[in-house]
Amino acid sequence: MTTERVEEKVRETLHAVALDRVRAPGNLAQQVVRRRSRRRFSQAVGAAVAVAAIAAGAMLGLGGGGVAEQGRPVQPAASPEGWHPWQSGVAGASERGCLVDGSALYCSGSEYDVAKFDANTGERQWTVKVNGEGDGNDRPFAVRDGVVYAYRNHTAKHLPNGDYAGGTDLMAVDAATGRRLWAVEMPQDDRTGQAAMLIDGAVWANTPSLRTMSALDPRTGQEKWRHTWAKGVVCQRAVLSGVPYLLCTQDTEEVHDTDVVRLDPATGKFNKVMTLPGRQQLLGTSGDRMVLVGAADTAGDDLQLTTVSSSGKRISLPGQVKGHMANWTVVGDRLISVSWKGKASAYSLTTGRTLWTGPVGVTMPDKNTGASLASPVASARQQIVYFFSPSGDLSGLDLRTGKQLWHGHVDTGKPQHGFTDAPQLLLYEDVLIARNGSKIFSLLPRVGG
Repeated sequence: MTTERVEEKVRETLHAVALDRVRAPGNLAQQVVRRRSRRRFSQAVGAAVAVAAIAAGAMLGLGGGGVAEQGRPVQPAASPEGWHPWQSGVAGASERGCLVDGSALYCSGSEYDVAKFDANTGERQWTVKVNGEGDGNDRPFAVRDGVVYAYRNHTAKHLPNGDYAGGTDLMAVDAATGRRLWAVEMPQDDRTGQAAMLIDGAVWANTPSLRTMSALDPRTGQEKWRHTWAKGVVCQRAVLSGVPYLLCTQDTEEVHDTDVVRLDPATGKFNKVMTLPGRQQLLGTSGDRMVLVGAADTAGDDLQLTTVSSSGKRISLPGQVKGHMANWTVVGDRLISVSWKGKASAYSLTTGRTLWTGPVGVTMPDKNTGASLASPVASARQQIVYFFSPSGDLSGLDLRTGKQLWHGHVDTGKPQHGFTDAPQLLLYEDVLIARNGSKIFSLLPRVGG
């Protein structure tokens, strides 16, 4: 197969992927086959990792769909103690996105860089006002040991023509009080999942330069160590069981191989794990494995799926992702994707085979308007994967068979195109939290009971 055919197949397969609040389908496809600037590269791959990490949450430990597993009945939905259905429409508090942590919901909007809500009642508990303008596609990205990690504008300076002179800070906020603990300036306005993430004992952040990742003390923001890669190289980032990894390749038109590097979370000492053929795209993580996709360089038209474990074990799977994807997520042993035609599919990351394909059960947005489908989320206890569309449709499919078990609808109002029309779906135990713009709905799907 010619290089041109490979590139066309990659673009065809990944075309029009509407990532959660970052629409970068063209860039994402291009990254597999050709060069882009450092910033666009990091933002595109960061969005992919952010989608997978936020939607999948903790490792679900799903198997390959054996007979015993498929025969087990769905567990009834159960609400957390003290929870009741609620909805909120606080303007400026949530349209940039939310993060659920236990019984707390942390959101970002045009007026607040962080707003904390009680996930049981929807009551707003504290806020951190934005510094300058509050536009963007970021949200609080992590909570650990009573600290919330999020982003804010570095300065509120305006240029003579009225434009905003931006800059980004990574900041830490006390989860109990909303008091800002520290802030560290970032080298660019990249606020995707690639910009900062938690590792063992530190916050791993893209600072102080574009080609540097530093481990910051989670309580003070002080630098513990840093790792800088060479000029002319771009690196994607991932974390497996608290250990940071880099996937680096030459930033050139010509496609080069991808080096996988492991960094010691305590010292930053690096160790090259392996070299993978071609330019690999990080889709997400599954337990102790990274899930990658690359353009096939042998006969056949499919993309090559590959997993790489923390022990250095590499497994190449048959290319199974077909059609134009509206969104996807990595859930345990499965890659769940949704096509623009409204078909949901589950692929095994152990065997590469298709486990099931069927209707997603929600009204699909028009991909030409900038609207997107929320990233799917899955309940490990119930074995159900949920979907949410900008129109307010909700659907729950059996994670083992693809059969629709539940559907619902919330009033999201008149559709708005662009970033504001990027809905989000979260799980608080069995409770669904559906957000679209500044509207948040908390509801319990009546499944299995």
